[in-house]
Amino acid sequence: MIRIKDLQVGHRLLPLSFECEAGEVLHILGPNGCGKSTLLGALAGMTECQGEVWFDDVLVSKLSLPELALKRAFLPQAQRPSFNLDVFQYLALSLPACIDVHDEKVLPVVNELSELLNISDKLHRSIHQLSGGEWQRVRLAGCCLQIWPTLNPYAKMLILDEPAAPLDIAQEALLYKLIAYVKQQGITVVMANHDLNRSLRHADRVVLLRKGVVESIGLPIEVLTEEMLACVFNTSVKLVDFDGKSILLFE
Repeated sequence: MIRIKDLQVGHRLLPLSFECEAGEVLHILGPNGCGKSTLLGALAGMTECQGEVWFDDVLVSKLSLPELALKRAFLPQAQRPSFNLDVFQYLALSLPACIDVHDEKVLPVVNELSELLNISDKLHRSIHQLSGGEWQRVRLAGCCLQIWPTLNPYAKMLILDEPAAPLDIAQEALLYKLIAYVKQQGITVVMANHDLNRSLRHADRVVLLRKGVVESIGLPIEVLTEEMLACVFNTSVKLVDFDGKSILLFE
């Protein structure tokens, strides 16, 4: 279980508390500048904050960076590195420190993730020869290698900051297939997201932020109401039923 107690980052994120179960998918939602990336950075142990983040009975602030890397993987919004690597070399660097790159368990996981994210034909290309969507899928594969249970028995959480931003619609479908697969492994997934309809369909729970304050936490259908979204995003919202599914429409 992941427990967050009175977490605060200056005036950017005011105190909030919630819990995540193992294998839960939690979406962090809200307008630009509301504190989504700040919250994720604090959860990842990369942003100085007040309050407490617990991975089961372990306090994140007490962990060294190598210990923290065994507990969670964090995909921030970032540019590719200036140095050059082939994709397979980048993925090798993403492996958890508790396993050797030559371990027989590594290759099957690399192949599985590469096929799932459609990057098998990219493994021997330079990371600087990849499109934005290809590079994002390589980064996703690297994060998953870091916390994959057969390679890292200590892993608890995958943290993703707007992972779909560089992806086209087909690649975005691969992303959500990957997240569902990670969930099946018992890993908690916490991600910032802008596609509220995807959150309605794929999140177990959502956290809705506005100006660093939690407006609501709960099931997507309970939180993502017309009234709440109109207030938080300051725009007209309509929740409609189409083919048995709830869909949000924005003006």
